[in-house]
Amino acid sequence: MRLNPFGGSRRTQQADAVVTGAGSGIGRAFALELARRGGRVVCSDIDADRARETAELVSGAGGKAFDTVCDVSSLEQVAALADIAEEWFGKPPDVVINNAGIGRGGELVGETSLQEWHQVLDVNLWGVIHGCHVFAPRLRAARHGSIVNVASAAAFGSAPRMAAYNVSKAGVLALSETLAAELSGTGVTVTALCPTVVRTNILDGVEFGDANLQNWADRLLRWTGRPPAAIARTTLDAVDHGQLYVVPQVEAKLIWQSKRLLPEPYTRATGLLERLVR
Repeated sequence: MRLNPFGGSRRTQQADAVVTGAGSGIGRAFALELARRGGRVVCSDIDADRARETAELVSGAGGKAFDTVCDVSSLEQVAALADIAEEWFGKPPDVVINNAGIGRGGELVGETSLQEWHQVLDVNLWGVIHGCHVFAPRLRAARHGSIVNVASAAAFGSAPRMAAYNVSKAGVLALSETLAAELSGTGVTVTALCPTVVRTNILDGVEFGDANLQNWADRLLRWTGRPPAAIARTTLDAVDHGQLYVVPQVEAKLIWQSKRLLPEPYTRATGLLERLVR
């Protein structure tokens, strides 16, 4: 591990890393960027073919990768993932990226089905809880490592018609902050990634239930979506600097500051804007 001017090791240089949801989007971008930094990567995804594709891309980029299937909503599968990774690396991982997630939205609270609530929370929130529950004790015992939890600007943006997704990501942010406090001084760092729109397939198959909202979502993805590779680089650089929060886009920073400085006006304005869009 190389030293940096902030003290300690460059955690993402030549790191042994585990990435969930590595089959596409930000997860795949993380795997490839870690490989470019000389690391070995366990690429896990619920889709075996996509996990394998990512591992092949990592190998093609000169890195070393192992692909495996993991449904993060299952504690047993996440625990098995940790065992597989530790066996392959010969030690606990240096970096764990809890990235797997799904996108949902379009309906009001009370209209969103409870089935959808459970589905979103099982993957987006419980998946990260499982990852932290399983990996944090191992990294704490090793007194070394980093955990990256992929949240979203939705964690604090609280846009209407996205309640299940917002709640799941707010939970991820709260968990990350709590875990960072608990791990302070142990040699293990926590980073929470909170982007806005990223050009991934997270919205594939998502029906917003309203043509105007669907059009706005498509336009946001096309006009403001940032490439996942850029998000991955920015986040891993932040991990090297020991940052807790990564709010990578200008619009995300504006939402972050507005919500903290003017919480009630922000909330009212968000509601009015949603009605205008519809």
